Amino acid sequence: MPDQKKRPPAVKLFALAALFGVIAGAAAVYVKDTGSGNGGMAQTAENQSCPFAAQKIAALTPLMRGQVAAMTPAAQPRSIGLNFNGPDSKPLTLAAFAGKTVLVNLWATWCLPCREEMPALNELQKAFGGDRFEVVAINIDTGDDEKPKAFLDETGVHELRYYRDASMGVFNAMKKEGLAFGLPATLLLDEKGCLIGSMNGPAAWDSNDAKALIQAALSAPVGS
Repeated sequence: MPDQKKRPPAVKLFALAALFGVIAGAAAVYVKDTGSGNGGMAQTAENQSCPFAAQKIAALTPLMRGQVAAMTPAAQPRSIGLNFNGPDSKPLTLAAFAGKTVLVNLWATWCLPCREEMPALNELQKAFGGDRFEVVAINIDTGDDEKPKAFLDETGVHELRYYRDASMGVFNAMKKEGLAFGLPATLLLDEKGCLIGSMNGPAAWDSNDAKALIQAALSAPVGS
């Protein structure tokens, strides 16, 4: 089938992730800071907005392994606030996903690891997407929507909703917090919008390791 042919095997993404680590270690990053602003991170004293996130992080850390071993548990649980545009091109924030566990992923068409990773993210959304989970893949190409939309159509990525930030402010906000230094960059947030883990580089999100992590994130209790 055409879609199966275009989907990269997990071993290819794993190799790309390893290569990304080498490149990052040499201080060569994919994205250059444009100086654009964004809503940024909503930080609170003593992490008052995320009093139970540490419990979930402890429960999920053992599952950050294998194909998702690059996921780093959050050392400082805190609420995350990012501004971008929704599928209708209207302004949107992560507050719109309250009640859902969210995997935020920043990508661009000019980023090869991103292009390889998108079909796997599409499969993860297909497997878990719904009222309790969503992959929020935010495209940060500058310019209009033509190129990113064409790429999604060409690769059969139809499960992911189209989120966009042409200003790259969302990347710069994450960069200032030490959560992104290149693309792809990924955040795992709990249903209260609290940071659970972050990752720089691609992952095989359709792998058993990734699915086990997301399943555990949906199952792990969070205090009210």
